[in-house]
Amino acid sequence: MSDLEQAWRVEEACLNAWPSPRELLVNGYLLRAAGGRSKRQNSITPMRGSGAPEPAIEAARVIYGCLGQRAIFRIPAIAPQMESLCAHGDDIVVDETCTLIRDLNGLPAAPDPGVAVAAAPAPDWLALRDTVNRADSAAAQVFRDTIAALALPRAFAAAAAESGIGAIAFGVLDRELLVIEAVATPEPLRGRGHARRAVGALLHWGRAEGAEAACLQVVAANTPARALYSALGFERELYRYHYRVGPEPE
Repeated sequence: MSDLEQAWRVEEACLNAWPSPRELLVNGYLLRAAGGRSKRQNSITPMRGSGAPEPAIEAARVIYGCLGQRAIFRIPAIAPQMESLCAHGDDIVVDETCTLIRDLNGLPAAPDPGVAVAAAPAPDWLALRDTVNRADSAAAQVFRDTIAALALPRAFAAAAAESGIGAIAFGVLDRELLVIEAVATPEPLRGRGHARRAVGALLHWGRAEGAEAACLQVVAANTPARALYSALGFERELYRYHYRVGPEPE
């Protein structure tokens, strides 16, 4: 598999692991409009083999405007064709993000017994994510709708700490790839290794379920998170993407 083919394989797995309950295909581009604050779930992104972007860009501005949302364009380096067209408007560039991968050889012999791994998130798992993300009721519901929309095997990890849950994360298995999502640690417990334990447990789960590699996406400027993932073996970067965000609708 070439580097480009692997990048597209990972890109598609990451989209599958964070679905939007409301999606449209527009001239070979995927338009998502979940509501809430997630740009990934509220942007238009090129798919493998997408053609000319002009019709999709024009349609996106109209559709998002009708929905009362700003137009957001997600531009992966493996499909940069929207960049020059969006660059001449009022859109601003935000959130450069790295896509990282590691194989699942060389994991420790056994997972951490202090991390619970379940097929569905428990109420305290969801409550912790809401708190860490400062989610209002609407954003909390969008996340629950996202979980409900998953069509692939998934696992939710909660690392135990003295005061309750020290960190959470979930993983989605897309054939040979495990996608890591939603890693979160309460602020008072950061820097104690809880997130590393939670993600490590998911790596074990994925390998046991047949995954050959794990991937994730992290904002390039998030130095603590990148250090965490590097320590977990995510040292190979496949590609980056960023967003161009349009003005708020009138």
